[in-house]
Amino acid sequence: MRGRPLLHTAYVSDQALLNTMTKKVVVGLFVVILALIPFGVVPGIGFLADADWLRLLATVCIFAIGGLGLNILTGLAGQISLGHAFFMGLGAYTAAWLGSSPGAVVGLGLPIWIWLPAAGIVAALVGVAVGPTAVRVRGLYLAFVTLGLVFVGEYLFRRLVTVTGGSQSGRTFPSFEVRLWKEEEPLISFVADGPWFGFDLTAEAKTFYFLLVLTVLFVVLAKNLQRTRVGRAFQSIRDRDIAAEIMGVEEGRYKLIAFGISSFYAGVAGALFASFVGRMIPEVWSLFLSVQFIAIVLIGGAGVVSGTLLGAAFVTILPRLVQDFTAWLSDYVQTGEGLFVWLADIFISTGVGDWGLVNTQAGVAPGLSVAQLNQVLYGLLIIAFLIFEPLGLYGIWLRIRNYWKGWPFTY
Repeated sequence: MRGRPLLHTAYVSDQALLNTMTKKVVVGLFVVILALIPFGVVPGIGFLADADWLRLLATVCIFAIGGLGLNILTGLAGQISLGHAFFMGLGAYTAAWLGSSPGAVVGLGLPIWIWLPAAGIVAALVGVAVGPTAVRVRGLYLAFVTLGLVFVGEYLFRRLVTVTGGSQSGRTFPSFEVRLWKEEEPLISFVADGPWFGFDLTAEAKTFYFLLVLTVLFVVLAKNLQRTRVGRAFQSIRDRDIAAEIMGVEEGRYKLIAFGISSFYAGVAGALFASFVGRMIPEVWSLFLSVQFIAIVLIGGAGVVSGTLLGAAFVTILPRLVQDFTAWLSDYVQTGEGLFVWLADIFISTGVGDWGLVNTQAGVAPGLSVAQLNQVLYGLLIIAFLIFEPLGLYGIWLRIRNYWKGWPFTY
């Protein structure tokens, strides 16, 4: 209603995905901007059309799908999980077994419309299988149970050489190509340059569009889930599980459903991530990968779909920004010119005898490598957001929005 955007006279309008005109306009503009990014025509962000940035944005899409799965389990249902990397690994190797061509490792060479859903289904079945054990405990004990899955998965992935390729060389994964069955030439290839719907696009642009469409699909599914009876049951268990059970919510059943849905998302994300990278070793599906997804949920905002998207973009792009900033500081120090060279020199280590927080010669100069610095930053950011802004980046956005809504009466 004009002038009163939050006034809803019907339940259907109140529960709509985009229940205000502002949300509809903002989401529409955002989707249009994303669609135009590969063409480099958006003012101010034309650099995102470069191949390396498109690959980074494609990774954001994959991590967003995985983050949405963990958000359903942790943010919506309130179940702590550190085993997300295990289910991603299951999805990846299911996709490899079904979709890769047979050779030194097993592969059936099936098309993407089989191996991609199957990756999620297998991960979901395993999630439901281990669920009865997990739902018997809560809090830190649940975190320890799911943490054990990561180490069990690492052991199994290293030992099942015929499926995973082993720790030394790993294995290749099926490409993003659409086939009806096993014909030589794919109907649609997202990994080759060439014309596509009247436009001459690079492989990176095609891959980005493919993953963007999948991300939109999973975002809509996750957003709709919150509005269903199942989603409301998840939230009641998260807020007060004993009270929810007294009111008739079957706690064990809905926790199993949450594990299954979350594992499905993780399996699909793992298959997409492995296929996107192309070749991986089993050690990729480690505890650190699980921590990255914990960071996505907590930094973005637990329980909120838009917060998960913000967290995925932040966590994925942060290492690139840290790397570029470190390289710039290194060049700045080596020039020896500027007012703040002394301060940059404290931060950057450029040689064997030069002490600094971050080194530019891993294994030679003292200090943390860029990868180690990223791990430290993840930990510090999780602690900072938990203490100062539990709602994450979404909470910061709420503060900004409420400030301007009340302006000039900011109190």
